[in-house]
Amino acid sequence: MPKRILTGTVTSTANTQTVTVQVERRFKHPVMQKTVKRNKKYRAHDEAEKFAVGDMVRIIECAPKSKTKRWEVLAD
Repeated sequence: MPKRILTGTVTSTANTQTVTVQVERRFKHPVMQKTVKRNKKYRAHDEAEKFAVGDMVRIIECAPKSKTKRWEVLAD
């Protein structure tokens, strides 16, 4: 099964080797047929700590790194 890759914005770098990434998804409401935006935050592993707040990053699924980290930042 392929690993998911998501694109989002870094919202926090408060913890060491960890960034919080906010991912926005858009979908059409099933009844109202209006485009709806939903946001979700993911904690991702950033080994080099090279990303800052406001950066656009891509994250990929990985094996659990800690209690809350299940994603890691793709180095582009």
